[in-house]
Amino acid sequence: MSDADAGAFLGANEAAAGCTLYKHFDDNRLVLQLFGAHHSHLARIEQQLDVSIHSRGNELTIDGPNAAVTAAGAVLDRLYARLEKGHSLCSSDVDTALRMAPIDPERGTVQHSEEEASVVIRGRAVSTRSRTQREYVRAMDHHDLVFGTGPAGTGKTYLAVAKAVERLVNGQVDRIILSRPAVEAGEQLGFLPGNMREKVDPYLRPLYDALYDMLPAPQVIKRLDSGEIEVAPLAFMRGRTLANAFVILDEAQNTTAVQMKMFLTRLGENARMVITGDLSQVDLPKGTRSGLRHAMEILQGVAGIAFVHFTEADVVRHPLVARIVRAYERMEERMRVGAEYELERRDGGRRQP
Repeated sequence: MSDADAGAFLGANEAAAGCTLYKHFDDNRLVLQLFGAHHSHLARIEQQLDVSIHSRGNELTIDGPNAAVTAAGAVLDRLYARLEKGHSLCSSDVDTALRMAPIDPERGTVQHSEEEASVVIRGRAVSTRSRTQREYVRAMDHHDLVFGTGPAGTGKTYLAVAKAVERLVNGQVDRIILSRPAVEAGEQLGFLPGNMREKVDPYLRPLYDALYDMLPAPQVIKRLDSGEIEVAPLAFMRGRTLANAFVILDEAQNTTAVQMKMFLTRLGENARMVITGDLSQVDLPKGTRSGLRHAMEILQGVAGIAFVHFTEADVVRHPLVARIVRAYERMEERMRVGAEYELERRDGGRRQP
């Protein structure tokens, strides 16, 4: 065994060995929130990291494998720091902290995370809740065009809108343009009442919801009326040059290749563009290729463009959402493998003499 292999072996053994960590927290009021109702937050950490946590007043003892105990301590420190900053704490925040300080499954050691990235809007911070979210925010800071792809619930649209509002409030852009293709997920626009704007508004609702989360309602209404913020279907973008703007195209998996090229070429001077989508949820007519997939293949390696890929591990909605996404992905993989096997079987049969 080489010295390197021996070191790795000993490191893994040390990480797996048991230990006890003692922690003390000063603020009684914050400790109640940290532990959760009926110690629910502590139970969540115990379950996820396979440690035992015992509390007595403001003090905790954490027992378990070295790496897991270290990770649990880091999670509790992160959550307590969040409370000290005046933020609330719920079960999803605990899950986020657990994701931000995971254990390396191969070596059984703690992966130390970098500082979180955040979006700050008039003193209010919108913090990232996974490593991919942090990468996404930094990509939007340093690239003129960013593609964010992955399953629902990973914060792709929410963080893009937050970054757009941050740049607008700070005077870095003159306007925000939010767009979506008005493609039906199994429904037909014709059955909806009202004029065309009223018909497409339901498809743009998630963008409005994100805006109202970032800004007070009167400000959103005022900026929409003045044109500082524009929410419009993709079809309304044709023939325009989008300069001095932060532009977001949401649900881009439902664009055609022609629509995507049209949208990308709208990018004007001093503009940033973010394209978001989930390639597992394409609602285009059968046989029509997604413009998002087409663009990502063509633009790989082009300077000034960043690609950030989210997975079910980045889902920040209800924990069940990640498990649902994972189940669908397993089913789709089985279908793909089955189709490939059937194709090979048929080809093999034709090649036989």
